[in-house]
Amino acid sequence: MGISTPGIGSGLDVNGIVTKLMSIEQQPLTAINNEVASYQTQLSGYAQIKSALSQFQSAVQGLSSPTQFQSLTATLADATVATASASAGATPGTYALEVSSLAQAQKLVAAGQASTSATIGSGTTTTLSFDFGTIAGGTLSNGTYTGASFTSNGAGTKTVTIDASNNSLSGIRDAINSANIGVSATIVNDGSAAPNRLVLTDTTTGISNSMKISVSGDATISSLLSQDPANNTGQALAETVTAQNANFKLDGVAVTKTTNTVTDAIQGVTLNLAKTNVGTPTNITVAQDTASVTKAVNNFVAAYNSITQTLASATAYNPTTKQAALFNGNASVSMMQNQIRNVLSTPVAGGGSAYTLLSQIGVTFQKDGTLAVDSTKLQSAITSNFSDIAGLFAAVGKTSDSLVGYSSASALTAPGAYSVNVSQLATQGNATASAAAGLTITAGTNDTLQVLVDGVTANVTLAAGTYASAAALATQIQSQINGVSAFSSLGSTVTVTQSAGVLKITSNRYGSASVANITGGNGQANLNFGGTAVVSNGVDTAGTINGVAAIGSGQYLTGATGDASQGLQIKINGGATGARGTVNYSQGYAYRFNSLATSMLASNGSISSSTDGINASIKRLNVDQQAWAARLTVIEARYRAQFTALDTMISSMNTTSTFLTQQLANLPKIA
Repeated sequence: MGISTPGIGSGLDVNGIVTKLMSIEQQPLTAINNEVASYQTQLSGYAQIKSALSQFQSAVQGLSSPTQFQSLTATLADATVATASASAGATPGTYALEVSSLAQAQKLVAAGQASTSATIGSGTTTTLSFDFGTIAGGTLSNGTYTGASFTSNGAGTKTVTIDASNNSLSGIRDAINSANIGVSATIVNDGSAAPNRLVLTDTTTGISNSMKISVSGDATISSLLSQDPANNTGQALAETVTAQNANFKLDGVAVTKTTNTVTDAIQGVTLNLAKTNVGTPTNITVAQDTASVTKAVNNFVAAYNSITQTLASATAYNPTTKQAALFNGNASVSMMQNQIRNVLSTPVAGGGSAYTLLSQIGVTFQKDGTLAVDSTKLQSAITSNFSDIAGLFAAVGKTSDSLVGYSSASALTAPGAYSVNVSQLATQGNATASAAAGLTITAGTNDTLQVLVDGVTANVTLAAGTYASAAALATQIQSQINGVSAFSSLGSTVTVTQSAGVLKITSNRYGSASVANITGGNGQANLNFGGTAVVSNGVDTAGTINGVAAIGSGQYLTGATGDASQGLQIKINGGATGARGTVNYSQGYAYRFNSLATSMLASNGSISSSTDGINASIKRLNVDQQAWAARLTVIEARYRAQFTALDTMISSMNTTSTFLTQQLANLPKIA
């Protein structure tokens, strides 16, 4: 029987000997493991730098917009009358506000029903057509108009379908609400014998948004919901709230608006009217928001200092302890440090601004490489040139012509001052009839039109009747066209006008894609469109930026590919052809830092390149680890086999020695 435990027969410490030998053999593997651990530590360090860069980018990205540095405030002396906000386009000043009436929406109430779930009518497919417009003249008594007129606002007729699946009061309510046509439907229980009353509320305020409801289909539903304020006997609903405009005075100037949210009374200021204050005007004060600019500048400095300190700590060396940080001497991290520092060493160019360096507004470098803010100098700069602060931080475009607007720029646009020359203004597609339109529209005879708008064709049907004027017919045509979903879903609308009875249809879009024409239908001839109509398709604006032919699209010109102005987009809002001044474009420090951080964090950026290299090394070392582990297993097995054999041999020799000793001891002694 062999020896089962190494060394038990010979006294050799086989396990100890093999362990010590293997510790020597394992030194190459230990070195590989240490190298892998070092690489893992570097990966962890890069992850921390990446996180810090991401936080830095988030901070500067929020400071890359000019609005962060051009904010204005709008406050009211009596905040119960209205609230206000101001955009960068507002002009600081004080305005007196006196509100005499608030805008309100029309409400219509139907006759009471005994049940909300009982069917109404036979279930025949029925169409509710909602038109919106102005009720004028006549009198209103007990919710009904007498002798009034209704003029559509031309925004488009909206329809709701009622059939056997929803012909109950609650079903009609839900169908109207689901259609999203600008009307809210509710049911009110008034406590009477037939208590359930459908209430329709226009979701848009103003006198030009009163409702006219035409019903085609089931007679019972028609008798419940038909509403024509111009028809003394065609009003099934009662008006409980009359549509009303907001009326107020600004510095004594009378203003009327359809809504209580007013965005165009004071340029750049939005007013939200809340109550009337006749006889006690309150002041609106629009002022530069210097506090927000100060905060933005300090946020920029804090973001820069944070990333600077992170990178400095990662590359530091302590001469006292002679300890080097993880990335001390690392070329990749050192390059990132230099790139970030170099951004602030270059002045902001191209913007035509009073400021080109941070030091001009009180932001300066300290001995440790961080930035500090001189609040007194910053406040002085804000006070003297408020509008120019943005150019130091954000990407900003300024034009010298008030009818030329800066729109945007691309990453390929170089900072600079670019001349603008317009050779062609954008136009809108239109078609003008050859003669005055017939005012009588007969169903099935001349009531359908095939309309082409911005490349899309659709059919519309006009309401039959004899129109009081060409203007009324024009409004009906405009309303029907603008109510077509095929057009509205693409943002395409038209304006229909008339001159001496001759109709003209115009696309509200600009450029070569702008088209508007009546191309067919049984009513085309009655309106005198067709072969003899004058049709003019829209054209794009054309011109040069920086002396190079720009790309025209609608009212926009975009800098040509390959030119310094590439990607610079401006909008030509009108004016004359010829030289139109300059557009100045600059890239501020926050914008540059955002771009730099984007490149550093990109899949092909410096961090990814470094970590990809490290991961490749770890992968290679993992292969070496596996090879060494397999090799060491073989070596250990060989050592154990060798020492086990030695153990067995020594044990055998010991046994022989013992036997011989015993035998010799038993030999007869010679006297």
